[in-house]
Amino acid sequence: MTSLHTTRVRRRRLGVAAAAAGLFATLLTAGPAVATPDPGDAPAKEKVSRSQAAEVKEAIAQGDIPGVDEVVHSSNITHLANVPKDLITGTNSDLAFQGKYAFSGNYDGFRIFDISNPKSPKTVAQVLCPGSQNDISVSGNLLFLSTDSSRSDNSCNSVAQSAAVKESWEGMKIFDISDKRNPKYVAAVETACGSHTHTLVPKKKDVYVYVSSYSPSTSFPDCQPPHDGISIIKVPRKAPQKAELLKFEVLFPEGGNPGAPTNPGVSATTGCHDITVLPSKDLAAGACMGDGVLMDIKNPERPKVIDQVQDNVNFAFWHSATFNQKADKVIFTDELGGGGAATCNAEIGPNRGADGIYDIVGKGDQRKLVFRSYYKIPRHQADTENCVAHNGSLIPVKGRDIMVQSWYQGGVSVWDFTNSSKPKEIAYFERGPISAETLVGGGTWSAYYYNGHIYSNDMVKGFDVLKLDDRLTDPAKRVRMDELNVQTQPDYFGGSGH
Repeated sequence: MTSLHTTRVRRRRLGVAAAAAGLFATLLTAGPAVATPDPGDAPAKEKVSRSQAAEVKEAIAQGDIPGVDEVVHSSNITHLANVPKDLITGTNSDLAFQGKYAFSGNYDGFRIFDISNPKSPKTVAQVLCPGSQNDISVSGNLLFLSTDSSRSDNSCNSVAQSAAVKESWEGMKIFDISDKRNPKYVAAVETACGSHTHTLVPKKKDVYVYVSSYSPSTSFPDCQPPHDGISIIKVPRKAPQKAELLKFEVLFPEGGNPGAPTNPGVSATTGCHDITVLPSKDLAAGACMGDGVLMDIKNPERPKVIDQVQDNVNFAFWHSATFNQKADKVIFTDELGGGGAATCNAEIGPNRGADGIYDIVGKGDQRKLVFRSYYKIPRHQADTENCVAHNGSLIPVKGRDIMVQSWYQGGVSVWDFTNSSKPKEIAYFERGPISAETLVGGGTWSAYYYNGHIYSNDMVKGFDVLKLDDRLTDPAKRVRMDELNVQTQPDYFGGSGH
């Protein structure tokens, strides 16, 4: 078993950082537009007190935390490559995969990598199309982008424009990626309150898109309260230009979590942040601000809430969800501080800004979400590092529940939750703080396992490739996928993988 340092003292190992920048790039559109940051996922630069900065510098000197930008990792992780940003310079966001390609979202557009050689990813295309967050997914010849910043129109040359203006646009963009070197923008669908994230429910002839958005306002003509649900889009595969908004599905007819002052420190539920579907089991799990929900999606046009839970003690913002392979557990993440705060320290403690592990008990419509424990990375981070539970995926190992996950500047954590009540970390990778004096937003947004490697999209540093060698996870190297959108979880051992 690999020995890990789970206190503040780390072994100061420098990772292998191959500067693998792709040489071939295409810029499809150009313009002066700048993506507008959104609440919940856009950490800003903040001053810290002199005493906090002094503590950070002393912790670095003592070896309690890594030095500025220093790469450290457990002995079972190898850092194979880092590809810095190139033509698309905004904040890196989510990832999707298909065949030998990785698709990297960015607040200013997206980038396509050829990852056939994980040690040296090559850039295939870069598309400038501002519209944060540009949450990204792929299905067949289609690529989907979420726009959750109010824009002047739905083009890739749009500029920021107030959501108070009726003509402003937010929603889903759809590209044809049959030619990976030359993606073509083919359709756009406006949705209420935009699209912060989205989730695909693929069918043979069509792709359903569950659109998550939140924060309505009476001053926003296209984003009116109460907004207690999700938008559902239907996209014909052979005619994506005919994509249409089917409906707005109300998930919280009674309004969901009221937030403060009833529940101080908890976000009121005004929509969902993210939804994960498990099509093989006709299930979905929604992370909806102040609520976690379990849904039946046998009819994708009519998702039905089976159970709804809250944690008004330790959860501030229900951010994302992950099923285990057997579909008898769900991991919900709490994005305490909106991704922009230093919450991985002794002051915040182990139960806030963490993962909540829930067992699914019962059958059919009687299934319930039952809380078992919290998981948080066991390494304290500096007060200048934004750090909180963020996006991750399963590592497909039969008989075990293992996940890889991003923690912003807390890095990448691989952890085992086979015992729901006793989760434990088995590997990690991280960089030291971007600054020892100022809280500068950064770190890994998404860390996902795909065909034998871990791929991480660092908001500032670029695209990282990691190799994990551990007896617990090595069986996963035999599982190969043709496509992976983490929020559309595959059945790794029932036909989707081989």
